[in-house]
Amino acid sequence: MHPICEPHRSGLLPVSARHQIYWEESGNYDGLPVIFLHGGPGAGASPACRGFFHPDVYRIVIIDQRGFGHSLPYACVEENTTWDLVADIEAVRRMLGIEKWLVFGGSWGSTLALAYAQTHPERMAGLVLRGIFLCRSSETAWLNEQGGVSQIYPHQWQQFLAPIPEHKRNNLIAAYHELLHGEDEPGRLKAAKAWADWESYLVRFEPKEVDEGAQESLAIARIETHYFVYQGWLQGDKAILNNINQICHIPTIICQGRYDLCTPMQSAWELAQAFPEAELRIVQGGHSAFDEGLDTALKEAVAEMEERADW
Repeated sequence: MHPICEPHRSGLLPVSARHQIYWEESGNYDGLPVIFLHGGPGAGASPACRGFFHPDVYRIVIIDQRGFGHSLPYACVEENTTWDLVADIEAVRRMLGIEKWLVFGGSWGSTLALAYAQTHPERMAGLVLRGIFLCRSSETAWLNEQGGVSQIYPHQWQQFLAPIPEHKRNNLIAAYHELLHGEDEPGRLKAAKAWADWESYLVRFEPKEVDEGAQESLAIARIETHYFVYQGWLQGDKAILNNINQICHIPTIICQGRYDLCTPMQSAWELAQAFPEAELRIVQGGHSAFDEGLDTALKEAVAEMEERADW
């Protein structure tokens, strides 16, 4: 990875009467602008995310999406939809005076990057995507219903089931949503911990036990169930694929882990079929952008965009 430089500017941008978005800028102020879109929704970004971009070449912009990280208020789902986040990205671009930028998004960040690109194609220099997730019912069912990735980690699946009464296990996303957005504080925190632990266990190719506290898990659990219940406000499972014609001219590289258990290969393959102008690169790895092999592929894709992107 490239050296991790400290931000030279950061702050909170008011984007509504309720929400303020954290933003930071590092690297070369006069360099090629890029924005990093984190996953989740609600997974957040870390200083390590700056390492995909050469700090002498890129003007690196990172934001925390609504309700997470340094953004305020924490774990808030009111006024928090995909289209609010798309508008927030535009608000940050205008504030920084950037005409066009490279958009880098992984997992849920790939969904958001594609939604933003289809809404504002004139602002796109290029796309680098990882771990394709299109917020479709088949994808959330793979993660959160019996018969999907539960068959890979049956022991951890039982821990995921534990907070939900047996008579509500026919729709786990709805059951978790009810708990996480209810008034029972102990039940809410227990559900948040179980939800975040299950998902975090799937992220790494070599899984690690999770030690996040319940309060730290609350944002990702509340925000993800909020988005999954409403299917990302995307107007159907094929919403993104049906609108590829709006972005087919944008230089795009997709890096996908062959053994990604969070966002399996199928979605990346379907995106590549709908978007043949994009280049799909399959890596022998898992989901995390920091998995060995996938980190290198992403860094190389970003470096290639110095010449390939439509600056």
